[in-house]
Amino acid sequence: MRKVGIPVLILVAAVVVAAVLISMKPKPEKNEVETPEFLVESTPITFENVEFLVYAQGSVQPKNRTLLSTQVSGRIVGIASNFVEGGFFRKGDVLVTLESDDYETDLLLQEAELARAQAALDEEIARGEVARKEWKSVNSGTPPELGLRKPQLAREQANVKAAKANLQRAKRNLGRTKIRAPYDGLVKSRNIDLGQFLPLGGQVGEIFSTDVAEVRLPLTDNDVAFVGDIRAEQPTVSLRASVAGKQTYWQGRLVRDEAVLDENRRVIYGVVEVNDPYNLQGNQHDTPLKFGRFVSAVISGIDADDIVKLPRYVLRLDGTVLSVDEESKLRINDVEVVRTDEEYVYISEGLKAKHEVILSAVSSPYDGMSVRQVEEPNQTPPGQENEDEGSL
Repeated sequence: MRKVGIPVLILVAAVVVAAVLISMKPKPEKNEVETPEFLVESTPITFENVEFLVYAQGSVQPKNRTLLSTQVSGRIVGIASNFVEGGFFRKGDVLVTLESDDYETDLLLQEAELARAQAALDEEIARGEVARKEWKSVNSGTPPELGLRKPQLAREQANVKAAKANLQRAKRNLGRTKIRAPYDGLVKSRNIDLGQFLPLGGQVGEIFSTDVAEVRLPLTDNDVAFVGDIRAEQPTVSLRASVAGKQTYWQGRLVRDEAVLDENRRVIYGVVEVNDPYNLQGNQHDTPLKFGRFVSAVISGIDADDIVKLPRYVLRLDGTVLSVDEESKLRINDVEVVRTDEEYVYISEGLKAKHEVILSAVSSPYDGMSVRQVEEPNQTPPGQENEDEGSL
């Protein structure tokens, strides 16, 4: 038993000694863990007057396009040198000439017919005067119309009118052998050549007017709301396109809308007019605005006062915007959005002037959350400016 008790006593003594040593060990100091405030990037809130812009795209096309056709038939004997695809012409220029011999002959015949009818009328007037004198020499009563040859006179007067009408038509047909330009323009296509016979109504070619170009822009209901009264205001429009690798601009006006919604796209088309697109009358444009070019358009819309313009990404999915108040507390603001575009959101109510809008992402924000703002580093450390001056 003594051999068994000795090891037990030794073990108990070791435990006692260890407990005494542990109790004599000084206790470690407790330090409170400080959680740093959430770091955010913010920007001051500024209220400004904003001119809303409406963006659209469309193709340039002529205001007037005409399929030239003949009003008389005949063989082509002349074509103007500028009546080629891409050729420019002035109003009244003769573009195509048809053979006119037959029409000149018709004109001479109608002139002769008018002279014959006029002579017959003069003769009938004289006969009527003779009949009237003869009646008075025999009778004292009222002579009958037939006795005075009034029906015959009316017939000859009608023949003169018909001859004059035929003469006018012959003159018009002779003039129609020369096909003239109805306006200043350019040739889109030509369908004829010398010696070709054209029937009545035969197509000569297609021409475009160059005095005014049009651009049809698709506008949604929201776009129309910010454009305003188109017909009264006719807002300015800036057109842009890349020409030979260079951004080129033209100015126009939104003059009207087409008043009917497109059934497929559910938009209404606005029409922009650009005067002298090919710069034929003056120096309105350095680069011609050619028909068929695809352009981007920026329409000057209505003005609004006291609007906060912010990057679009600061508007959260629930329609709120995060801000920092004067005490560096996060605030969740319900805002009234006037409009959004590809880059910006325009807010009219819901933000306070003394707050700053948070631009950085905040995970799980709550109202009253403490935050700290990113401070812009000083461009020159304090005292550095004096040191630099001393070194000079």
